[in-house]
Amino acid sequence: MRFIKTALILLVLAAASLGWPGQSMAAQARALAAEASKAGEAAGHEEHGVPQKASEIAKPFGLPITNSMFVSWGVAVGLIFFARRAMRNPKEVPSGMQNFWEWMVESLDGFLEGIIGRELVKKTFWFFATVFIFILFSSWAGLIPGFGTIYKLQNGVWEPLLRGANADLNMTLAIALIFFACWLVWAVQAHGPMGFLLHLFGPKGDTTGPLKVLMVVVFFAVGLLEIVSILFRPVSLSFRLYGNIFAGENILEAMGNLIPHFGWLLPIPFYFMELLVGFVQALVFMLLTAVFTMMICEEEEGHAKGRH
Repeated sequence: MRFIKTALILLVLAAASLGWPGQSMAAQARALAAEASKAGEAAGHEEHGVPQKASEIAKPFGLPITNSMFVSWGVAVGLIFFARRAMRNPKEVPSGMQNFWEWMVESLDGFLEGIIGRELVKKTFWFFATVFIFILFSSWAGLIPGFGTIYKLQNGVWEPLLRGANADLNMTLAIALIFFACWLVWAVQAHGPMGFLLHLFGPKGDTTGPLKVLMVVVFFAVGLLEIVSILFRPVSLSFRLYGNIFAGENILEAMGNLIPHFGWLLPIPFYFMELLVGFVQALVFMLLTAVFTMMICEEEEGHAKGRH
């Protein structure tokens, strides 16, 4: 037993003088981990991707202009020019650009009429059709080669000159806020100022006595929840559109950098998918805004019949 203890003591002393193998391996592992971390940080800096924030490409008279703003203006000018050119000399039997433009507008008109009714379409079609056409062509414009690959030197930094308009949260939020303002106007027109408040907070149904008091309290709380829901609508609309378009651009960017020398081939199937995504997102945005508007106006018609 004494011999075993002596051998262990000698082994410990020898290991201490030479350095513990475990400590040496641990030190090497820490060094390798540090090197890997530095390499990962360097790779992260070199990694390509679509930035979440739109890049500033000019600042005339102190007004910052981003690459997404530039694209949105270009899309708007292009649509105005196309519409003016298509309807410059309208014919009884349309052809060419006039035929396409009339087909698109008439299709949207008939589609919305089947959902929200003819009377509401007459009042709101200008907004819903504009939103659908602008979102659709803005999303498709972001798929044109050159977006994200053409750069401009700005303040000593190379910034992408072109960025999809709907891949900027500022743009999608602006469209949603414009709808929110229009929705308030249409709601007040349908209900009247006091009728709109009564619609949100007023008790529904015919009740009397203590039950009526209870219903007043309940529907007042429901009205507060409805206000929260209404205020969140622009947020959900803007993030839904932005998230889908921004994710699509990141997929195309990732596929283009995934395999060297084949960056031109791999994204091709995803371009077709993004064409579909752009159409679906424009349709979803238009449908949601149309349904929100229909809900507020249809209920007023029911109240009007009850009053008569």
